[in-house]
Amino acid sequence: MKHHMTRRDFGLGAAATGALLTGTGLGRSARAATKPIKIGSLLPRSGYEALIGQGCQRSVDLAKKMLPEMGYAIEVVDADTESKPEVARTQAEKLIREGVEILVGAFDSGQTFAIAQVAEQNGIPFVINIGSDPAITEQGYKFVFRNFPTSVMLGEHGLARFNDLFKATSTTPKTAVLMIVNDTFGQTMLKGINMLMPKANLPFHIVETISYDPQAKDLSIEVAKAKAAKADIHMAVTRLNDAILMVREMVKQKYEPMGIISPGSPGMYQTQFMKVLGKYADYAITNIPWLDPKQSFAHTFEAAWNKAYPDDICTLDAGFTFEGFLIIGDAYKRAGSTKPQALVEALKATNIKDRIMIGGPITFDAKGQNVNLPSGVLQILKGKPTVVLPAENAEAKPVFPVPSWSARS
Repeated sequence: MKHHMTRRDFGLGAAATGALLTGTGLGRSARAATKPIKIGSLLPRSGYEALIGQGCQRSVDLAKKMLPEMGYAIEVVDADTESKPEVARTQAEKLIREGVEILVGAFDSGQTFAIAQVAEQNGIPFVINIGSDPAITEQGYKFVFRNFPTSVMLGEHGLARFNDLFKATSTTPKTAVLMIVNDTFGQTMLKGINMLMPKANLPFHIVETISYDPQAKDLSIEVAKAKAAKADIHMAVTRLNDAILMVREMVKQKYEPMGIISPGSPGMYQTQFMKVLGKYADYAITNIPWLDPKQSFAHTFEAAWNKAYPDDICTLDAGFTFEGFLIIGDAYKRAGSTKPQALVEALKATNIKDRIMIGGPITFDAKGQNVNLPSGVLQILKGKPTVVLPAENAEAKPVFPVPSWSARS
């Protein structure tokens, strides 16, 4: 029987944790951290990534309520990156001038990279909730910590799940076409896919790669090219708006591969994708880190989300965004200080076992990267993102090949 923790459970857990820390000598620091830590939260709440940024913001708002109830003293100052790296930079600088003590954000890799540079230059800790460019944690930064897989990790784990899917469904596709956004994220994903494909031992090969602007208003030409390739599967690395355009065109042009599979990207698991496309969103597959149906705190968080936002699906954006704030609250509670170096040392010692997402404990390596972030196979079933693999985390069995557009009810 699954146990759904109540807010009272949160309070009891916080009290128990405090007692334990006191017994180990760490309680004095935890008790000293009564003044809230001032967190600067940066997200693309306007611009072409606004829908995603606003979804992440809902999780921020939930963190503002839940974390104090869990015993973490936080204060959040929100900022809008406007989906632009240059604005992300200026907003980060502005937040630091206004006295924030740690930064968190920013979903988009380009914007996140700009913030990381500002944080490092100013000696302010920065926790990345979402942002996959590998270069961010390859700069030797001392103040940057990322609880999200790099695009190489996404590609490696995502491609590995293809074989798991084919084995589970007794299928063997021979060819694929790849449609991919040409922004920073897409370029790093493409580099990773090209590097990893020869080593992945997959039964198919990519017959054509089609790149496009994620801000495109029309993908009819690109989808026509994909259809003409006559590949068995349609691989896609998308954002949200373009994912909707892509599927609409696939339906319109009666382009029906065995299935649409992303090796790891946003778009096809988000609320608007399902709301706008309805039955045509069903069966889309994304190999991506996701909320772990087997973790008690994942159920707690999802229940709180569903109560606060009954019309919005709780996605990885929400989970990783909340975990970003959880990491900060946990580090500050252990550090008992807002001094940058004290926070950095506490972040280095992070070890959060009861988390939201699939994977091992939240820890950081010497580069500030959490490497305990495997991908699951997520499929839209009956309008809901559903974990179908690996079997130990699954809520249902995968459907592949998928029904034709006309056969969907």
